[in-house]
Amino acid sequence: MTNDPSLNHDQVRDYVRERYGAIAEEADNACGCVSTGCCGGNSAAYGERLGYTAEQLAAAPEGSDLGLGCGNPLALASITAGETVLDLGSGAGFDCFLAARQTGPTGRVIGIDMTPAMITKARANAAKGGYANVEFRLGEIEALPVGDGTVDLVLSNCVINLSPEKARVFHEAFRVLKAGGRLAISDVVATRPLPSELKAKLAAIGACVGGATPVDELRALLETAGFVRVAIVPRESSREYIRHWTEDPAAADCVVSAAITAYKPDTR
Repeated sequence: MTNDPSLNHDQVRDYVRERYGAIAEEADNACGCVSTGCCGGNSAAYGERLGYTAEQLAAAPEGSDLGLGCGNPLALASITAGETVLDLGSGAGFDCFLAARQTGPTGRVIGIDMTPAMITKARANAAKGGYANVEFRLGEIEALPVGDGTVDLVLSNCVINLSPEKARVFHEAFRVLKAGGRLAISDVVATRPLPSELKAKLAAIGACVGGATPVDELRALLETAGFVRVAIVPRESSREYIRHWTEDPAAADCVVSAAITAYKPDTR
């Protein structure tokens, strides 16, 4: 799904960077759900609704879970020891730290985020938690600072919807994956056409609603990028918390969270 043509790509990126930079810098209330968008709060109750276990929620460094996800991509990922994992839009590092516990010391986790304040926060969290096998790189998910064919798994949690160039994101994910590598994503999808006012509103895009892609279009984007065995499973129960992300009452009628998996063909 493309955003409204009245919004150029730089406008969208600048808005998203500013919005999530403010979340990262907010010391007393790291999420700021009502004013700053797509989140349900950084509480254990919200995390469990997304599919995280109590053990996972307790394991990551304090301050790494900002409540910005819409699912648990790790539940889809089947991570094994020694793998290299890449997280697109890694925020304060929550999913990276959980992934690192599964890759073990022989594995490696790389987080990419375009917001300097998020990178600073994530690096501080890594140092605080002693995560020597996790690193964070400043960059855009449409142009990943990662080498070709170097990653076993690409994760992302409620971030790709924010990109104004989703086709580039999936082409980049395909590029960095090894042959036989996989994609495991939690993201929002549109289950019916979005009202034009939502697609044109920066606040709705930043709240993970205005940039949601219809399921069939998302599948086509992934397949065009080269992915096979694409599976997109909407979670109807997610409407209950999505309706609180934005003041637009139509949001939960149009958008749900989905579990998305896909594979790069194994040509070895």
